[in-house]
Amino acid sequence: MKDEAQAETNPQAETVTPVPAQRQAVVDPNSPDARTARRNRHVFTVGFLGGLGLVCAFLLAWAVRETLSVLLLMLAALFLAIGLHPAVAWLHRRGLPRGLAVTLVALACVLVSCGGLVALAPPLFNQTADLIANLPGYLDELNRNPQVAEFSQRYDVIERLKSAATNENITKALGGALGGVQAVFGVIFNVLTVFVLTIYFLAAWTRLKEGFYKLFPASRRNTAREIGDEIFEKIGAYLLGSLAIALVAGVSTFVFLLILGVSYAFALAMVVAVCDLIPQIGATLGAVVVVIAGFADSTTAGIACVVFFIVYQQLENWVIAPRVLRRSVDVSDLAVILSALIGAVLLGALGALIAIPVVAGVQLTMRKIAMPHLDRI
Repeated sequence: MKDEAQAETNPQAETVTPVPAQRQAVVDPNSPDARTARRNRHVFTVGFLGGLGLVCAFLLAWAVRETLSVLLLMLAALFLAIGLHPAVAWLHRRGLPRGLAVTLVALACVLVSCGGLVALAPPLFNQTADLIANLPGYLDELNRNPQVAEFSQRYDVIERLKSAATNENITKALGGALGGVQAVFGVIFNVLTVFVLTIYFLAAWTRLKEGFYKLFPASRRNTAREIGDEIFEKIGAYLLGSLAIALVAGVSTFVFLLILGVSYAFALAMVVAVCDLIPQIGATLGAVVVVIAGFADSTTAGIACVVFFIVYQQLENWVIAPRVLRRSVDVSDLAVILSALIGAVLLGALGALIAIPVVAGVQLTMRKIAMPHLDRI
């Protein structure tokens, strides 16, 4: 009873807690030492990640450089597949299975290519060989022109060309016999690779396209599908338009040379048609060869060739090509010229071919996405 009374009179006796002999030190996270430690760890992390990013960028650039030729072949095959897809889709809409439609389109391409080679290769090779063999004689005839003879005597141009235009020099220029064989097999390998990849892209076109659209967010997937389908349609139309322009250039040149009576009309027309696949400037490259052959035949023929190609170039550059390409890709004349030149500088002939569809795709994307967004701001 005495203890209970004492506890009631002294309540602090029960609340006394033992004091630890030594308290642990607590580090303030806002102290200068803590901030310095965090800053050092942050600098190290950023430096490590930055160095790792540089290494990855270097490896990616090296891989692209080493596989650039393969990537260009894949790009060419994809471009051809987009151009041939309308034919496959047309057959598929007529009730044929997609595999059979792809097979028929591939067989048609093979038959057209083989038929063209069988019909065009022998006369082309024969006329080209005759042209090389008779080139010194043509240079002699060209030297009979008074103006050309005066220029040649001053700078000794004709003799230098005659000394250079020999079979041995031409063979050396082409890399010798072994280099020529390697070049031929390289071209055959590239053509077969592009053909096989084109068939694969055509067969798996729907799956590849849907997989590409799935990379976009679900809210924007329908818009991406709409724009993408329109871009692919325009690329196909552009390919057909380019082939039509090249065919017109080749046929026009062949008919003109036949009327004029210039030798090797077929081979020269083929050169113009192939070169004309390069937009805007391709026909000019082929025209240089034809003009030289025309002057070698006669002065009148050479002047007529110059006049013909000046007129035709104006028609093609400002009337035929812009109208055809505007209907297919809806790109302005200035954009057609600039995109073709920039593409040729970056990727050569392939870059010139795909530059205009790329510009059309960018223009379409800007018109349907960027411009409406800017109008809402």
